[in-house]
Amino acid sequence: MTVGQFLPAALAAHAPVLLVAIPLILSAPAAALKSGRVSWGIAFAGAVAALLFAIELFLATRGEGAVISYALGAWQPPVGIEFRVDALNAALLLLLTASAVLALIFALPSVEDEIDKNKRALFYSAFLVVLSGLAGVATTGDAFNMFVFLEISSIPTYALIAMGASHDRRALTSSFNYLVMGTIGATFFVIGVGFLYMATGTLNMADLAMRLPELQGDRVVEIGFAFILVGLGLKAALFPLHLWLPGAYAYAPSFVTTFLAATATKVAFYAIIRFSFDVFSVGNGFVLNSFTYVIAPLAIAGMIIASAQALFQSDVRRLLAYSSVAQVGYMMLGLGIGTQAGVSAGVLHLINHAMIKGALFMALGAFAISYGVRRIENFKGLGQALPVTSAAFTAGALSLIGVPFTVGFISKFYLIQAALQKGWTFAVVAILIASVLAVFYCYRVLVNLWVAPRPDGASHAVQRVPMMIMAPLVVLALMNLVFGVYAEPIVNMAEAAAAAAFNAGVAP
Repeated sequence: MTVGQFLPAALAAHAPVLLVAIPLILSAPAAALKSGRVSWGIAFAGAVAALLFAIELFLATRGEGAVISYALGAWQPPVGIEFRVDALNAALLLLLTASAVLALIFALPSVEDEIDKNKRALFYSAFLVVLSGLAGVATTGDAFNMFVFLEISSIPTYALIAMGASHDRRALTSSFNYLVMGTIGATFFVIGVGFLYMATGTLNMADLAMRLPELQGDRVVEIGFAFILVGLGLKAALFPLHLWLPGAYAYAPSFVTTFLAATATKVAFYAIIRFSFDVFSVGNGFVLNSFTYVIAPLAIAGMIIASAQALFQSDVRRLLAYSSVAQVGYMMLGLGIGTQAGVSAGVLHLINHAMIKGALFMALGAFAISYGVRRIENFKGLGQALPVTSAAFTAGALSLIGVPFTVGFISKFYLIQAALQKGWTFAVVAILIASVLAVFYCYRVLVNLWVAPRPDGASHAVQRVPMMIMAPLVVLALMNLVFGVYAEPIVNMAEAAAAAAFNAGVAP
């Protein structure tokens, strides 16, 4: 594969490993320094470097069937560990690193407001480890190595969520809950990988993809796939394995929630696609039946039940957290459809949901730092006090509902189209029901924001939102609208990702 599309060839040749290694290496000096601002600068430099490498990989994999293979330590696969990038994970890496850069711009004033001064350096160090782990999950071509990177990303995430305890002690129990459920998910995943290794004698995904067709109907392989699906489903917050998510999103620091909502479940969703379509195949009856009779019904149940739960929340962050569970259902429904159009729609919603929830949670961070509000009734009159922030939140909410000319409408349109091609009218009905429920729970916030007057006794002073919060917030809000009108770039990205999955991007 041609390198040096964007960066010098000497750097581009090592882009897959440098994207993962640089944030991990920089986490050490970020932790050693006492200055939170200097540690933020190191974290930001690491995220920007990762974004540059992600752009390089994205450009290098744009051609049909383009695959980049990088053998660590020059040990050739399947013996050595391989990093492998195609159109599927290149799109995810671009999303992950761009989200990290935007979230870090937002982080400087937000973290100074929410995190104790003596913990900020460790906070940014932990974030860099999370970024490295998530990038590793997206990049690796080795099944056991994916488990390692899942744990590298998860362990510091528990600590980051717990740091929200300075504002709300419930962050501690939420972090512990996530730790327990995350450990269960990782255990299921590694047991499944063990079953595959026992059946095939290899851990390299491309090698697994070559050997598994010879073991069609093998019970050990099928059990292995089932364990992997449950483990990754828990990490992706697939209903009813989502119980860790509402607390984690509601009580973590604003920056952590913003970044996790845009990335964490998306990486687990990618891993499910990678195993289901590259390592295994929908041509395998067990895999297809798992999608049709397990994933699709759970996805539909999550879309409707989580949306209904969001209706009864008084805390806006918990409302959006339950909404995120519903949105995971939309993505999983795309997989459950089991066609290339369905996977393309699922990936498209993955990309769009990152923009939607990034804007919404970032706006909530702006409201929190300016007025300290979290509950719906406290949002009364803030539309007049903070018009730009409120407009950005409104853009994200309209996109979440799926109003035309927003990115949310685009992905729901393609998802409905894929369901109709499959003949799944019931799935279309479920999408429409969940969208109507989204109208009601978003209305509860928007009517307080724009229509209700500021209550007596509340602060009427206009508070200034820091520019480092406002800038990335406006960018994300505009992306929700611009790509809702000019959707071709993200649609092409999703279609290329789905084509890479169905064409077995890990195969030699």
